[in-house]
Amino acid sequence: MQPAEHRRAYSETFTKAERICSRRIIDRLFGGGNPSMAAFPLRAVYMPTDATPEQPSVAVLISVPKRKLHHAVDRNRMKRQVREAYRRNKHALLASMEAQGKHLDIAFICIADHPCTTTQVTASVCKILRRINEKYT
Repeated sequence: MQPAEHRRAYSETFTKAERICSRRIIDRLFGGGNPSMAAFPLRAVYMPTDATPEQPSVAVLISVPKRKLHHAVDRNRMKRQVREAYRRNKHALLASMEAQGKHLDIAFICIADHPCTTTQVTASVCKILRRINEKYT
């Protein structure tokens, strides 16, 4: 059996602790002055802070505006696609943030005005995570 640290490091889950739910954090994230980057069909706004023991090293918010995707089924699908892509590709970013003792809040915002394929969304999330990781390593 594997040690608990090893299982935790390679766990492909997206827990409640990894989601941004606090209105205060959301206001700070979108308050201005935070860096952002785009990789169609997503834009990411992120905010690095110092880590505390009780929070995960990366927390995520996913937003799909009604103005861009008018139908709820399309918005829900896009959110599912982003969650899945993040869940599968977050490990490199998590490892580098934990090694540096940093915490990172990321907001993924949909900028596409039509539904996108899972391949496009996954490529976009991977590109954004890789660019953020390169910036902080």
